[in-house]
Amino acid sequence: MTASVAVARAAWLVPLTLLLLSIHQGKAARDLGVTLDRGEPAMAEVTRYLRSDRKDVTQAEVDLRVQLADGSTLVHDRLALPYSVAHRVDAESLAVRVLPGAAQEIVIVEIGPTQRRIAWSNAAMSAVMLIISTIGVFAWNRQVGRNQAD
Repeated sequence: MTASVAVARAAWLVPLTLLLLSIHQGKAARDLGVTLDRGEPAMAEVTRYLRSDRKDVTQAEVDLRVQLADGSTLVHDRLALPYSVAHRVDAESLAVRVLPGAAQEIVIVEIGPTQRRIAWSNAAMSAVMLIISTIGVFAWNRQVGRNQAD
């Protein structure tokens, strides 16, 4: 097997990665929606808010402590936030929806719908790129196969 054949075969990793990314983002959007729709409303105490505005590192995250109606406490540390909407949750307490045991247990009401749209958008973009890359890799492998036969 020549190097060009090996590289053309290995290129199938690109569509595979995009497929996995599409599935992951679709699941994330669905999980956010389930918690937003079925979760119980609660107030969360923000125990830590971090927003890094450095040029090389832009990130935002919060630590939340939620007192549930049954008296139990749910704690989530390092809950990552979309940087572009993180300024909307810079407060001492936040309205949340909580669904214990769910894939996404806590969703901040203020930014939940936006997070869901971002995840659906990511899933759609990676699905489009999956189609484009699959066509490209297929054509490339076909061309390499024809050249090998000659």
